[in-house]
Amino acid sequence: MKKLVLILSLVLPVLTYAQKKKAAPSSFDLLVGTYTTGKSKGIYVYRFYAEGGRLAYLNEIDDVANPSYLCVSDNNKYVYAVNELDKNGEVSSFTFDAKQGKLAFINKQLTGGGGPCFVSVDKDQKNIFVANYGGGSLAVLPVNKDGSLSRASQVIQDEGHGVNKDRQEGPHVHMAQLSPDEKYLFYNDLGTDKINIMRYHASRPQPLTPADPAFVSVKDGYGPRHITFSNDKKHAYLITEMGSAVIAYDYDNGKLKEKQTITLLSNGFKGQTAGAAIHISPDSRFLYASNRLETNEISVFAINQETGELTFVQREGSFGKNPRDFAIDPSGNYMLVANQSSDNIVLYKINKANGMLIRTGQTIEIGNPVCLKFVPAE
Repeated sequence: MKKLVLILSLVLPVLTYAQKKKAAPSSFDLLVGTYTTGKSKGIYVYRFYAEGGRLAYLNEIDDVANPSYLCVSDNNKYVYAVNELDKNGEVSSFTFDAKQGKLAFINKQLTGGGGPCFVSVDKDQKNIFVANYGGGSLAVLPVNKDGSLSRASQVIQDEGHGVNKDRQEGPHVHMAQLSPDEKYLFYNDLGTDKINIMRYHASRPQPLTPADPAFVSVKDGYGPRHITFSNDKKHAYLITEMGSAVIAYDYDNGKLKEKQTITLLSNGFKGQTAGAAIHISPDSRFLYASNRLETNEISVFAINQETGELTFVQREGSFGKNPRDFAIDPSGNYMLVANQSSDNIVLYKINKANGMLIRTGQTIEIGNPVCLKFVPAE
């Protein structure tokens, strides 16, 4: 009996420690990218408490011009933000202290084009990828060991135009996203109605080369915007800005095979629309997409776990104007929606059984929010 007590006294503390170590974070830092042409001054950081869905202001960093899109390094120590300037676009690097929710500027570099609107970084933090919407180009910038950025090592200029003379007079690169295995980079061009596909070789001086096939076309005038991959890596989903639709693809080793197109619009809607953000719930069961202008909605779709096809579930108002982005907290219980033109972020509870959104009534006021990123708080 004494031996059993002794064994338990030795084992239980170890088990308790292991359980604590594996416990999911209960709070997160919410980083908010903005346009600084209105009330905003830069990038804002809030603490989000997942247990009750509560937000609290922590910090902000000023004097950052139009940090409209952000990405966070895999180790959560660095943040990269585009500076969406019309002529000479820039991208800035910052250190990030997750415990205090505090950013500190490191350096910035030119992106080789105007109007950069998207930035992403590989898991090994060797390169960042910037989509220059205004300039119609894609830029690769090497990342140094201290998180700072070197000058662009590769700039790929797109060519061509689309059927819409007002919106597609030339190329407009809108996103640059690595595949789940990081062997390929997909960059969407709203102006040419193409998803461009590149092979990624992280260690090469110029890391991107055209894949085979080098692109996939979408329906004329649809304007591809953002793409996301299913958690099982078998499917990809594209939101089109001008077509206000989601296109589902089967995905395999850099190749996309279109299988379904589903609209974000209600029957008979004739107003102005613009698809924006697209994300999948952490449990892989639901896909969400935002729509702007005269719709101002979040659409909810159930994902067939075998085929990847989508079934409509709900359209919920964004309670603001132009829901440019939204983020699902890592617990999967809440969604935050950034309404760019009404200067507010609205909190929703997610019904995890059916994916539906329920407004909590909590709103924070912030100037021109356009990008939301969650980081575990230390």
